[in-house]
Amino acid sequence: MRGLEGKVAIMPGGATKIGAAIVAAFRDAGVRVMVADINEDAGNALSAEGVAFHKTDLRDDAEISDLVKATKKQFGRIDFLVNVACSYLDNGIESTRAEWLESLDVNIVGSVILMQAAREELARNKGAIVNFGSISSRVAQTGRWLYPVSKAAILQLTRNQAMDLAADGIRVNAVSPGWTWSNIMDELTGGDREKTDRVAAPFHLLGRTGNPEEVASAVLFLCSDEAGFITGTDIRVDGGYTAMGPERAAAAIPLLME
Repeated sequence: MRGLEGKVAIMPGGATKIGAAIVAAFRDAGVRVMVADINEDAGNALSAEGVAFHKTDLRDDAEISDLVKATKKQFGRIDFLVNVACSYLDNGIESTRAEWLESLDVNIVGSVILMQAAREELARNKGAIVNFGSISSRVAQTGRWLYPVSKAAILQLTRNQAMDLAADGIRVNAVSPGWTWSNIMDELTGGDREKTDRVAAPFHLLGRTGNPEEVASAVLFLCSDEAGFITGTDIRVDGGYTAMGPERAAAAIPLLME
């Protein structure tokens, strides 16, 4: 894709499975990456030629400021922000005020503070921001409140950022993955990808869980010159999840005739 070679990306949440796939894709495209995460072991493991790690807690403005300074010092510029980091904290209807604030702080506010800290550089380089929404932003999910609400807010944030940053030449878009082989899926199934695909199949037209590399491809496209006239929108990398709606991947009418 055009317009990626020699650019620099900051990626909060880069130590996750999806984050690591994006790092690899960026590196292959000639983009240097500053991974920002609270997981030092996983973050340091990604360090390589053109990839650095800076431990960062998105709840801390000073750490975010240090991240931007460290990236500028290490790589000399900032072109892209890819906001993968998120909190899965969610006790649904029982969620406390502190839990709500924690979820919103990590999933939304941290990325806004990062944008503010990096805005001058992004404007200088006519950069791009890619936020992470989710299929959860568009449907109600039993027992889940914090994560879906924060993801829905991210899509509105994306539109507002695109509106107000357009004058700076900064494009802002989002990707919304469906079920993807990610850290949370790995943890919930004890590393059983086959089980994850089997459970995901009825909810996705393509009958499986997405691969992190498929999400990474959408991110690279949105950062590239090929997406130069795209801003304020959301790409659903969801295997047909949101197209399906409540019908599932099976006919319902025959059930009435059983």
